[in-house]
Amino acid sequence: MELGFEAYTLLTGVAVFLLRIVDVSLGTIRTISTVQGRTRTAFLLGFVEVSMWLAVIAAIVPSVAQRPILGVFYALGFSTGNVVGILIERKLAFGHAILRVITPQRGEKLARALRNSGHAVTCFEGTGRTGPVLEVCAVCRRKDLKEILGLVGQIVPDAFYVTEPVGMVRSVRRPTMQPPTGWRAVLKKK
Repeated sequence: MELGFEAYTLLTGVAVFLLRIVDVSLGTIRTISTVQGRTRTAFLLGFVEVSMWLAVIAAIVPSVAQRPILGVFYALGFSTGNVVGILIERKLAFGHAILRVITPQRGEKLARALRNSGHAVTCFEGTGRTGPVLEVCAVCRRKDLKEILGLVGQIVPDAFYVTEPVGMVRSVRRPTMQPPTGWRAVLKKK
């Protein structure tokens, strides 16, 4: 048994590694799509994912006993694919989230700022460890969460907040006054 460090085996290993990254990344995104109820997306990703997996497994199973380095490439591709899939899904930011901000001060100012930026907000009064607090609650697209948290940090830097994934949403009010980007920003500068 050779270790398999000749050029052909290494090139095959790199191909297996890269294909596993793509296949497992698709699997990660498919799993998240399945949980969120995106059936068409899950179907398409599942078909592509399994087709790639079959191609990779058919290529290495007959030769992994003679060239065990291919198994290492396979495992590294799987592990890396999980991480890459999570990073891609974070960038795509499918679905919605609930943001709950709990603060003893400036809660009304935060709610007003969020409403002015186009988000629907509901406030709840409560009592915390040190006295009265206001919970500012908003359901938003996950894509908007980073922007909203930036606004929270500007207005109430020491606020406690938590985000939760949302399974089903009847309707979400999208921000109406978004700053122009891309070609709209160029035209706006006239």
